[in-house]
Amino acid sequence: MATIVLGAQWGDEGKGKITDVLSEGIQLCCRAQGGHNAGHTIVKNGKTFDVHILPSGILTDGCVNLIGTGCVVYIPQLFKEIETVEKNGINTHDRVLVSDRCHVDLDLHTKVDGLEEVELGKGNIGTTGKGIGPTYSTKATRSGIHVADIFNKKLFDTRLLNMASGFKKRYGDLLQYDAEEEIARFDEYRERLKPFVVDQVPLIESAVKGNVRMLVEGANALMLDIDNGTYPYVTSSNTGLGGVFTGLHLNPRKIKETIGVVKAYTTRVGSGPFPSEQINEIGEKLQQVGKEFGVTTGRKRRCGWLDLVVVKFSNSINWYDAINLTKLDILDDFDEVKVATEYTYQGQKLASFPADLEVLDKMEVKYETLPGWKSKTVGLSKYEELPENARKYIEFIERFVGVRVKYIGTGPGRESMIVR
Repeated sequence: MATIVLGAQWGDEGKGKITDVLSEGIQLCCRAQGGHNAGHTIVKNGKTFDVHILPSGILTDGCVNLIGTGCVVYIPQLFKEIETVEKNGINTHDRVLVSDRCHVDLDLHTKVDGLEEVELGKGNIGTTGKGIGPTYSTKATRSGIHVADIFNKKLFDTRLLNMASGFKKRYGDLLQYDAEEEIARFDEYRERLKPFVVDQVPLIESAVKGNVRMLVEGANALMLDIDNGTYPYVTSSNTGLGGVFTGLHLNPRKIKETIGVVKAYTTRVGSGPFPSEQINEIGEKLQQVGKEFGVTTGRKRRCGWLDLVVVKFSNSINWYDAINLTKLDILDDFDEVKVATEYTYQGQKLASFPADLEVLDKMEVKYETLPGWKSKTVGLSKYEELPENARKYIEFIERFVGVRVKYIGTGPGRESMIVR
């Protein structure tokens, strides 16, 4: 049976922590989509770990970690993360697997990513610049490279040269890239990579039939989904529940629980709509107290009040069984907290989160104001210990979204978690 952890907002909700907590006793931890544009921070035994392509289960002894078919893999980053956790005393031997059907994120893709952003000018997406979008683009145009292709040198070299030629025709001298240098690097990677690569299909089939305890770690979040997010200000993969099944080949009838991770306020990195954003002292306070900087890019995150229209929309697509509310303690010093509960456009209430960017830009946001609790919740481990107004805040969320808040984060450490 599999437990699935998904981001319910625009990412950076704290999925790494709940994944780490739930990975105790888990035999297989999987990523289904995305690449090293994801950034999950985990605090374990007083040490802080940032992982970008490795599943967070790498920090749990005995847990095997699979980078699934729906992911795109930048090989140097994979090696770098393995080396980093090894240096910190984490044994990764036989615990990291990569599907041979993953697509390869090349330095070529990273170069093109930067050029595409320059082309867009003021309308740029605000990507992480990691080559993720171009890698998914070459996948969709059937000109990309599978991990399996790396082990056929002739095929790999031909496909890379053809890809580079195509991009060179588009960008001309703006594209400063040496294909032969990248080919030479992969000649070095080939043997080193081989022990990690597996055929995912029989692996997952065997795990499902053997009732292996699995944990799926979503990357990014629903509002960055290529189909359902704030397009075009999104990532390039399906970040919701659907992407789990296409990226991992799980049996949908073998799902134990789907958990939506919701930050107690809202943040976003990069460009795009953000209805509850607070470009004022409230936003600044949330940013500073919450230490809101991107794990992958280091960029300052945009901050605002919790938007329950977003969370409810997310639930309508991902069908959460439970919510993990994170960073509740960041709101400890607010006299009052606001929650976005309704959008109106031209005097009419909107039924859901709109797809139209113009509507998003011009609509009005209605807030409910709740009293703050003005006392510390850091490190609390029992629901009854929370201040009354903090409990009322949580219960308001439950009523509005229609999903139980089962897990509540009260600090960065894995021990700072209330389970109801």
